[in-house]
Amino acid sequence: MSIKRFPVLVQTDSGEKWGYIDRKGTIRIKPQYSYARDFQKNGLAVVEVDNRSGVIDTKGDYVVEPLYESVTEFSEGRATVYKDNGFQVINEKGTILTPGPYPYIGSYQNGLALFSLEKDGTTYYGYLNNQGEEAIPAQYLSADPFTDARAVVQVKENQFALINRDGNPFYTYNYPYVGNYGEGLLAFQEDRGGKYGYINERGRVVIEPSYDYVQAFKEGRAVVTVAEDYIFRYGLIDQKGKQIIKPIYDDLNRLGEKRIAVGKAIVPEQTYLGSHYAIANLNGDLLSPFRYQNVTDYEKGLASAHDNENTFFLNRKGNIAQGKPVLPGQGTLSLEGPLIKAMIDYELLYLTQEGEVVWRPKRTIRLNNQYRILKMKFKPNVDYLVYYPVVRGLEDGAIQKAVNEKLRDLSQVKDVPKDKKLDYSYFGDFAVEYFHKDLVVIELNGSQYYFGAAHPMPTKVYANINLVEGTFYQLADLFKEGSPYTEVLTKIVNDQIQSQEDSYYFDDVDVKVAADQPFYVNGTSLFVYYAPYEIAPYVAGFPTFEIPFEQITEIIDKNGEFWRSFHN
Repeated sequence: MSIKRFPVLVQTDSGEKWGYIDRKGTIRIKPQYSYARDFQKNGLAVVEVDNRSGVIDTKGDYVVEPLYESVTEFSEGRATVYKDNGFQVINEKGTILTPGPYPYIGSYQNGLALFSLEKDGTTYYGYLNNQGEEAIPAQYLSADPFTDARAVVQVKENQFALINRDGNPFYTYNYPYVGNYGEGLLAFQEDRGGKYGYINERGRVVIEPSYDYVQAFKEGRAVVTVAEDYIFRYGLIDQKGKQIIKPIYDDLNRLGEKRIAVGKAIVPEQTYLGSHYAIANLNGDLLSPFRYQNVTDYEKGLASAHDNENTFFLNRKGNIAQGKPVLPGQGTLSLEGPLIKAMIDYELLYLTQEGEVVWRPKRTIRLNNQYRILKMKFKPNVDYLVYYPVVRGLEDGAIQKAVNEKLRDLSQVKDVPKDKKLDYSYFGDFAVEYFHKDLVVIELNGSQYYFGAAHPMPTKVYANINLVEGTFYQLADLFKEGSPYTEVLTKIVNDQIQSQEDSYYFDDVDVKVAADQPFYVNGTSLFVYYAPYEIAPYVAGFPTFEIPFEQITEIIDKNGEFWRSFHN
């Protein structure tokens, strides 16, 4: 089935929503989702609504209602859904096939999916067939997905086996590690914690252990790694162990279609800052200079890449493809049926194969006939990008200027050197969370990532703005003067925490609502929130508590400017 619908993100006066367009750029499924993935060739797409995932068809009808915490892409007509701490398998009609939830289920390959069970405090692995039945019982200490009707499993400590789809072993290997099966060869360690080499299916050593890590063979080649003083170098070998590319490079990625990307560090002594890549063939011949960044896999003879100026397709000769679009900015291009999907500087757009734009996000959000918000771009450095709001329509020009200057500051629009290689990247964006009467609530998001760190550090600021007076409201502005609003809100927040069965908050945290507490409002509720690590682990994001106005109505200043800006 050819792809007929394409996901797009639309800014609305109630936040960002995902919908779908056709190949001509016409909206066919209205923007209504908090996230929407690409349609697959089976005519189905995974969407999210209110932090729950479901599956729709090309008409926008639900095949799977949005009930799950996650839904994977379909593989071999099956997808995995997650809910209430367990995984299950569904078919393309949304029917659950597994008899009950499992701690883990992988994607289907060769008609089987890896799954796990807990037994006496130990995790064991087995395989489900495409009916969701346990075709091979959970009995292995570790296991890999099937490849070419074979899979590597760990039978017990220091013993691995290569099994068929019935679970019967072809061969057994008595080593501390065996894995990464590909093209008849398996990676192995002779000694625990030692070097890696390769054995064949019968267990004969083909390539002696001499590398600090190795990948599976594909297209007759394998990527190998050597490490010295925590500096990793990458190379490429053939099935006899001959070094096609010596392990001297800072990165090396397989691209498919007999091509690889070879990377040299942008700053030689700081490899974590990234690499410039050259395209090479499987004989190790360099086809291009080291000038590309973020090279993706080849598909139909094309790979996406960018430099410090533009994003483009590469042909298999390693050159910029002629007749294909070259777009200013950094990102990726991909072939999506009849269209080219482009994600450039974190903005999604679609083009024809000839480069004509059929969809581009609008840069103006109209709140009503008077007020609108412009989306402005600030990119002083290749690693620093901010989309920030500019408000238009305020009657007082001086107030409008002051509001926009503060929004720039809150959005982290600041002096950044143009040509200096930063040791971090920063991306900022915004969305309109709420608008009514004279009040607009703008969510300003940021993400700063120090290269080499475990994860980026996000920030979130809500600006609650009176579009007549230009006031940026504080929490105290919502309440009667002298009211114990911090104590009242603190009790409500702690009561909500205590009522949650699966609490992820720190055990010893003292959760309080301060006078300068970050917050925002909508028509019915007050929301207070906390930064990552403040009261919960990083994975919890920004813990947010909704407090309906009816619950705190006695202490709200109903005659105050803040309340009247969006009520009465």
